[in-house]
Amino acid sequence: MSDAVNLCPRFHVAVELVGGRWTGAIISCLLGGRARYNELRAAIPEISDRMLSDRLRVLETEGVVTRTVVPESPVRVEYELTAKGRALEDAIQAIGKWATRWISEEDLARNAGSAAAEVPRRQPQTARPISTKRRPRERKRS
Repeated sequence: MSDAVNLCPRFHVAVELVGGRWTGAIISCLLGGRARYNELRAAIPEISDRMLSDRLRVLETEGVVTRTVVPESPVRVEYELTAKGRALEDAIQAIGKWATRWISEEDLARNAGSAAAEVPRRQPQTARPISTKRRPRERKRS
């Protein structure tokens, strides 16, 4: 490229949001209508509980998903796309059409193998502060 390409900041934010791991799958599921957490979890079997919770929280913060608590016994929590989220339907469908045309069975197998090889890394633990208190010396036994 001879000319520098300026990336639109809005485009970048949108791609990062929708392109986040599992985000497209969650949005795709919710395009079918309101769903409870366990329904989403069952529809996306490879996703962990933590990842689903994190992604739903991000989508809610971004105004793509609403979280409704239904005060029943037991309490029911439902997730639904907002108008902003439903506006992604054409983009999600376009990505699906592209994937059908361009993602081969070999690509699927290769990605399944690499996804299985990915092991979630633990966060490094912070060091505990060193105590400045002196421990009493043990008495020597005679």
